[in-house]
Amino acid sequence: MTEDDATMILPTVNAADAGGRPADGDDTAVFARVADAPPAAEGPHALIELDGVGMTYPGPPPVEALKPVQLRIDDGEYVAIVGPSGSGKSTLLNLLGLLDTPTAGTYWLDGHDTSKMKESHRTQLRADKIGFIFQAFHLMAHRTATENVAMSLVYQGVPRRKRRQIAREKLELVGLSHRLDALPTTLSGGERQRVAIARALAAEPSLLLCDEPTGNLDSKTADAIMATLDELHDEGLTILIITHDHEVADRAQRAVTIRDGRLREGNHLYEDREHEDRTPTDRVEPGTLVMPKAD
Repeated sequence: MTEDDATMILPTVNAADAGGRPADGDDTAVFARVADAPPAAEGPHALIELDGVGMTYPGPPPVEALKPVQLRIDDGEYVAIVGPSGSGKSTLLNLLGLLDTPTAGTYWLDGHDTSKMKESHRTQLRADKIGFIFQAFHLMAHRTATENVAMSLVYQGVPRRKRRQIAREKLELVGLSHRLDALPTTLSGGERQRVAIARALAAEPSLLLCDEPTGNLDSKTADAIMATLDELHDEGLTILIITHDHEVADRAQRAVTIRDGRLREGNHLYEDREHEDRTPTDRVEPGTLVMPKAD
């Protein structure tokens, strides 16, 4: 067995108990669906497993952008990661997308220990397993919709004619069969995002990683894009959405909140905001009218 073959072996993930709760006194890692061991063959297949994954950017002073976390996402799940600006969403996105390497812990993607991989292997795994959808679309302005989608297959060695065939099929899948030769500058925001979705689907990824996919769209167009993602999930695709939008998060099967670099199972963003707005204080602000107590 080679070292690369060994990366296919799933590790044992230690948790405090079967419920995935941290040990007493451990407030640095919040657990989200942690298993004591890899799932049995007949059970759900873990596509993503974060085991104590953290990210600290060097200083001075060093910045702990993501505190050590445990997270499991099974194949076929539809998960929203919700959090405000500065919560660590972008850091988590970069780690999940293999754009950055964690400074702590282990990230398993579809059974591969990405933390021990060479950068060339990480790049290939990213191309094979992950499709990206970004808020800003990132389309090449002087390339047609078909060319934009086809370009995503260049690094996989797909022949040119086959690339164009796949691109046309994916554009038809997202309802753009009438815009195959259109340039991005002639497309609406919703159409450009559909081209981006088609591009993400071209390589048949295992995971669709979406970063604020409706952030630049009006509400009607955003709803149409989310309906497309719903359909893709219904067909079995694993989808993970990074968002601060509750309406977007509510479309997912499951939500995980990130705040101050920590993860919590469930959508707690409204709850956190209410808590912030009601911070108790005994100090009277200048100009505050204090009513006398009744006798």
